[in-house]
Amino acid sequence: MSQSVDPAFEARLGQAAARMEEGLTAALSGTSPLLAGAPERLLAAMRHGSLDGGKRLRPFLVEESAALFGADDATAGPVAQALECVHCYSLIHDDLPAMDDDDLRRGRPTVHKAYDEATAILAGDALLTLAFGLVAEGDGGIEPAARLALIRLLSREAGAAGMAGGQALDLAAETTTLDEAEIARMQAMKTGALIAFATEAGAILAGASPADRRVMRRYGEVVGLAFQLADDLLDETADAATLGKAAGKDAARGKKTLPALRGIAWTRAELERLVAEAEGLLEPFGERAETLRATARFVARRSK
Repeated sequence: MSQSVDPAFEARLGQAAARMEEGLTAALSGTSPLLAGAPERLLAAMRHGSLDGGKRLRPFLVEESAALFGADDATAGPVAQALECVHCYSLIHDDLPAMDDDDLRRGRPTVHKAYDEATAILAGDALLTLAFGLVAEGDGGIEPAARLALIRLLSREAGAAGMAGGQALDLAAETTTLDEAEIARMQAMKTGALIAFATEAGAILAGASPADRRVMRRYGEVVGLAFQLADDLLDETADAATLGKAAGKDAARGKKTLPALRGIAWTRAELERLVAEAEGLLEPFGERAETLRATARFVARRSK
């Protein structure tokens, strides 16, 4: 875990984040066809919860997974934006007092603190709804069958069988005891589902074979597990200034995490094992997959 992150990879991730910021800014403008006539205060809350921050890892994975099979950013962009809208909606709702009750996100007030709880709920609702419009209307030459497959997959991974279900399990677990398998299942749903969508979506966008889709989905599942493990580890070891949000809240709320159950040394070893699995999955793709290998290393070894 002492290895440093590749500066070239960080630069590539930063460039992709800047493109995503530009795309989301346009998508969330009052002139966007999907949002024409929307109340300005609601739009402002949606922008507050979506713009000016974040690694944009999930849309980056959509674009890089699509590129692995020959699809360009113009094709992947609308789906990447849609996924980021879903992710940002989930953060807005997670921060609410009824959920994780956070006042700080990305170093600034959460949406319900900057506006109010009702507006935050509606901003999240609107971002989730917008996501499906972006997939449905996005240009870039996506085949109709692929577009429908993406809408169906996003519905599953964002919903009760994926992210929302995982969050429900997470909240219920605050007052119960979970074993290692139950914690892993909860985290695979809460965090891993959208990351698995990102990598499988890239393969769908590029018309990859069913076998390659399965490989990319498993790669996303592995990266998702590593992301949550790293997140939980940082909650135990980093401070709020580093994280840009409150630290140490998992233990205070009785959250069930693998670092809490198995310890920091085990967590670091498991993160390296997951990196090795991710790299192994990508081996058949050779040098074309180097950015995705670097992504797995970045996820596991990040410091914030």
